[in-house]
Amino acid sequence: MLRWGIMGTGGIAGAFAEDLKLTDSGVIAAVGSRSQESADAFADRLGIPTRHGSYKALAQDPDVDVVYVATPHPMHHDNAMLALAAGKPVLVEKPFTMNADEARSLVSFARERGLFLMEAMWTRFLPHIHHVRSLLPELGDIVTVSADHGQWFAEDADFRLFAPSLGGGALLDLGVYPVSFASMILGTPSGVASIVSPAFTGVDAQTSMLFGYDSGAHAVLNCTLRAASPTTASIVGTDARLDIEGAFYAPASFTVIPRGGTPVRHTHADPGRGLRHQADEVARLLAAGALESPLMPLDETISIMATMDEVIAQAG
Repeated sequence: MLRWGIMGTGGIAGAFAEDLKLTDSGVIAAVGSRSQESADAFADRLGIPTRHGSYKALAQDPDVDVVYVATPHPMHHDNAMLALAAGKPVLVEKPFTMNADEARSLVSFARERGLFLMEAMWTRFLPHIHHVRSLLPELGDIVTVSADHGQWFAEDADFRLFAPSLGGGALLDLGVYPVSFASMILGTPSGVASIVSPAFTGVDAQTSMLFGYDSGAHAVLNCTLRAASPTTASIVGTDARLDIEGAFYAPASFTVIPRGGTPVRHTHADPGRGLRHQADEVARLLAAGALESPLMPLDETISIMATMDEVIAQAG
């Protein structure tokens, strides 16, 4: 059973720790924070035996087998480097880094040292996504992929999604889900167009994206901090359409609508938030001696970061 060390004590770190209780592939052995007080509070709440007042101490803990980096976005690169330098396999919360250059740096470092590294795009490992991927041949040629992720947040300059210093903005936190979904279906786009509306702090409040592909397919994607959107996704093919209910990126059901046929709904229910599946994937791969996941390859993670860099660049 893998002994996990968590870097960070925010909401996603807590959700991961809670979901790990639903599996038998690993346990949370330790938590690390920038302050001992924060680490202690997190550990007390979740029953974690070891707590460290620095990220370095967590990375160097001999009783930690693998590190989950769940710190604010701008810290992902350096925190993951810290764990890799200590010889630990690493799972890095999405977005993997702030940009493609940082992603390439991390991947090169891990590959040079023969260490496991993976982006925690937990959607990739959910049962309904496995099912969706198995049905793609039934859809025919893919024409359009659409997905959105919008949530309403009260305007607060100190809240991480509005704070530039914390890597705020809709694209990195919410838009990464639609972008990664389109990448999973269609690969890397050959053309990118985008429109960005800024929030009062200067981060992107709403970003709309149109991707083109050599196949002729399009991806139509949106993310926003200003309103709760349907958070659905569709894959439109020449033979059938597949509609994933909201929230598409979490455990969800979906319907396949054949051209001229009878729709078939596939129901998927999953205990917890769905984060445990990525932990199971890491455990399985480490047991097999693998250094990356075929479901979330490192080269694709780099490509996704490069695509989001281009989205911002195209928006001016």
